[in-house]
Amino acid sequence: MVAQNNEKSRSAVFITFPGNCKKALTFYQSCFGGILHFEPFEEELEAYKEIVVSGTLLADSITIYGSDLVHNEGRKLGNYISIFLACKNTADRKQLIEKLAADKKNLFKENQEGQKLIELTDVFDVRWVLGLDDLKF
Repeated sequence: MVAQNNEKSRSAVFITFPGNCKKALTFYQSCFGGILHFEPFEEELEAYKEIVVSGTLLADSITIYGSDLVHNEGRKLGNYISIFLACKNTADRKQLIEKLAADKKNLFKENQEGQKLIELTDVFDVRWVLGLDDLKF
């Protein structure tokens, strides 16, 4: 996406930390400074009350998004890092999904429009997490 109206583009990373997202992002805060925000499960379930659905470290030099939620195949070397892009709106995100997704047959089998984050893999096996600009932490 190209920045317009003199807006700066900002790079970010999305990393899966199975069970230790809060600890990891707190460590990165000690390295980079910045502000932390954590989003737990919406309904607090006793077994999941410590699990971070999404966390964010906003620092001057880097933005790191993370989660305790692991991909269905488990955490393996290479699948715990995704490139995060904040899209302007759902239409912009849908266009990117259609361009990036390697599996075009199963793109919209679920209603993804209401989801805060949508993950897909491109033809180069790069994982992407597409959010919305209004995804504020």
